[in-house]
Amino acid sequence: MSEKAFNKNLSHRCEYCVYGERLSENKTLCRKHGVTDSKDACRKYKYDPLKRVPETAKLPTDYTPEDFSL
Repeated sequence: MSEKAFNKNLSHRCEYCVYGERLSENKTLCRKHGVTDSKDACRKYKYDPLKRVPETAKLPTDYTPEDFSL
């Protein structure tokens, strides 16, 4: 679980930064640089794992009665 939250290969983005606050889909308000694009990042970037929204899990829909029997 923690490997996914702290992925080292995750690209730096203002929307994941502790200094950024999301304004809209494409804009972030940065405490250091003002309004920026969400995909931008600067030298002050510091990752905040709680700001990243994980992808939803896809559940299978092709169940059979045998799946629910013991």
